[in-house]
Amino acid sequence: MKERARILIVGGGYVGMYTALRLQRQLKPELKRGEVEITVVSPDPYMTYQPFLPEAAAGSISPRHVVVPLRRVLDRCRIVIGEVRSIDHAKRTATLTTLATEEEGAGAEQITYDELVLAPGSVSRTLPIPGLADYAIGFKTVEEAIGLRNHVIEQMDIASSTRDPAIRDAALTFVFVGGGYAGVEALGELEDMARYTARYYANLKPEDMKWILVEASDRILPEVGEEMGRYTVSQLRRRNIEVRLETRLDSCADRVAVLSDGARFPTRTVVWTAGVKPHPVLAATDLPLNERGRLKCTPQLAVDGVTHAWAAGDAAAVPDVTAEPGKETAPNAQHAVRQAKVLGDNLAHTLRGEPLETYSHKYVGSVASLGLHKGVAHVYGRKLRGYPAWFMHRVYHLSRVPTFNRKARVLAEWTLAGLFKREIVSLGSLEHPRAEFELAAGGKPPNDPKGSS
Repeated sequence: MKERARILIVGGGYVGMYTALRLQRQLKPELKRGEVEITVVSPDPYMTYQPFLPEAAAGSISPRHVVVPLRRVLDRCRIVIGEVRSIDHAKRTATLTTLATEEEGAGAEQITYDELVLAPGSVSRTLPIPGLADYAIGFKTVEEAIGLRNHVIEQMDIASSTRDPAIRDAALTFVFVGGGYAGVEALGELEDMARYTARYYANLKPEDMKWILVEASDRILPEVGEEMGRYTVSQLRRRNIEVRLETRLDSCADRVAVLSDGARFPTRTVVWTAGVKPHPVLAATDLPLNERGRLKCTPQLAVDGVTHAWAAGDAAAVPDVTAEPGKETAPNAQHAVRQAKVLGDNLAHTLRGEPLETYSHKYVGSVASLGLHKGVAHVYGRKLRGYPAWFMHRVYHLSRVPTFNRKARVLAEWTLAGLFKREIVSLGSLEHPRAEFELAAGGKPPNDPKGSS
């Protein structure tokens, strides 16, 4: 090993956090002797366990238990809260901005490294649809999940207090675009929560609400198989949820969702979960990308044709050695967590001059929650539905959420939720914490001082 190896990890998500955690364990002697330095650059000081976002939105899990503090878990790493803007791998430098960059006025700073791990993840893939940027909300972060929960309950408050039937109908119409995991699970959990919440409104019934799922292809949840996808559609429709397949969102301008089949829905809620794309920082590097904008990688998780650069997860096109040639591993959490382990091991092997391992994992299946005690699963060729699938969903993700601390807290919350009633409080004012004080101090209140709309 050279005198001091500087490892830069870009991203604090699944791959970034688990790779750094693996390196801490594998390189423990070297870290103690000061022979290795690990720096993690992440825009957030925590890793979000995204499979729990729907349950956080529904109030089944506290938001703080969906995230893992990086500084607590990665106690032997240097954590930098900021964003990498570009990478010049030929010079081994990365340009980044931090929370203090604007305050200092000195512009972006540069950080040098010897080994690079690129794991920035993905961002929402949006389309140039009129009104989308103005009115829609995504579902990739814990802030969006809690904001959506506040918003749904707030719309029920608006509907219960207005005398205008048009405002009431728009407030009680919820449109979700995208039939993948994020869209279906978020819709299922939030509809379940809203159905329960309606019992506390004297003038609202669950039948008054209109929930619509829009999917451009001819099926939803392709990960669980065609049969389970059809079952999910039938179950959602039994709950009076409209599922519109082979349909696109053409516009949501002026708070009216216009679909490609001609349907129009005045609505105050459009949730966009129609896919993701590689993080923009990948295009600001001198590393090789494939036609989809992902990093070309080898089965050992090194960037193809480049030395001292590694990648995994959503940002990487990793060959699937368990399938036919040319096929790549799916960009999902199941592969990301396992790839991070191999990546950390291979990086340690490289520093020690040892042979590398090949990433090989056969996809075992998928589980999805459709609300409390409802779900679908296709695991090891077996198909489950209803309560067994929902229970498997919880057991699997409880086993995968990092740290014993988080496991215990989530399990405790699930246990308490089974003993007591749901929480139905909207804390929309959290999104504008200074509004009340500004108003009291004589300032101009925002258009929406309390709510999340």
